[in-house]
Amino acid sequence: MKIAQIAPLGESVPPKLYGGTERVVSYLTEELIRQGHDVTLFASGDSRTTAKLVRCSDMALRLNPVVKDHIPYHVAMMDKVRLRAKEFDVVHFHTDLLHFPLVHNLERTITTLHGRLDLPDLRPFFAAFPGVPLVSISRSQRRHLPKRLNWVGNVYHGLPRDLLSFKANPSNDYLAFLGRISPEKRPDRAIEIAGRAGVPLKMAAKVDKADQAYWDDVISPMIRSNPNVEFVGEINDQEKADFLGNAIALLFPIDWPEPFGLVTIEAMACGTPIVAFRAGSVPEVIEDGLTGFVVCDVAEAVEAVLRLDTLDRKQARTVFEHRFTVERMAQAYSAIYQSLPAVRTDAARMLCVAAA
Repeated sequence: MKIAQIAPLGESVPPKLYGGTERVVSYLTEELIRQGHDVTLFASGDSRTTAKLVRCSDMALRLNPVVKDHIPYHVAMMDKVRLRAKEFDVVHFHTDLLHFPLVHNLERTITTLHGRLDLPDLRPFFAAFPGVPLVSISRSQRRHLPKRLNWVGNVYHGLPRDLLSFKANPSNDYLAFLGRISPEKRPDRAIEIAGRAGVPLKMAAKVDKADQAYWDDVISPMIRSNPNVEFVGEINDQEKADFLGNAIALLFPIDWPEPFGLVTIEAMACGTPIVAFRAGSVPEVIEDGLTGFVVCDVAEAVEAVLRLDTLDRKQARTVFEHRFTVERMAQAYSAIYQSLPAVRTDAARMLCVAAA
């Protein structure tokens, strides 16, 4: 199939540091090519891919100090997609909302929704576009929108099998926090859990401009007053393997309806169990008592940290290989592509021509 992947422009594909959506788009694009598809990637100009790259900005917008507003760049990208849409069997969007007026009149598109869907402003938006084919990244993500939307699939994220190696025996005795410093990720809970459990905590995290005040006023003072906490900053994929693999557990103490949580399966790939709060997709992704512990409050999280030695790290890796590989993700998307009515019609037409 000829497939177009449309990525956000905030980060490159894959991102140099933090960036969950762009990382998933990269994994999916490369695996679709490996499985024999012809893929074109619409993304920032500093993206690295074996697909045909359509440069839609010179570089990742977040890293460009000149850029103040991302919307003009994304609108210009959508026009490039519009002009070339008929070249592809399927156009797959990962760009939130801006493309909806465009795909309203295009066939053979799907949109994977990567973000939170519980915000009240989204209900009237999606109600205005009930026919657009949508894919969720967890069942829980859908709960906040009207059921009459055109859901064509649910696909959990996946990672390349060899991206992060399994570590049977972590070399360090610390808990890990990996992600963004933001109120909904609750790094404050992570610091409290580690302190009460008496275990060192390492935090590898990004501080967005929007969260600078939260960092300055809440988290930075907590770190300075807790000698058992080390702030590492943003890390890349090579550093991530050691950071997660050598931790005794990943703390995932979220306080929001997390759509998926890519870091949780990155930890599983390393064999590292997760201590996660019961919110959003957590009960779908993490198998309580097998790949980690699902808890409801800080006290339960502390107790879970003290029971980590009851878990088998090999089981976490086994679950990853069974449920969360990029091969499975790409196969699931391929099945969705082929199920689209316009794609099925084209396929039937080609079969008729071949038979004649």
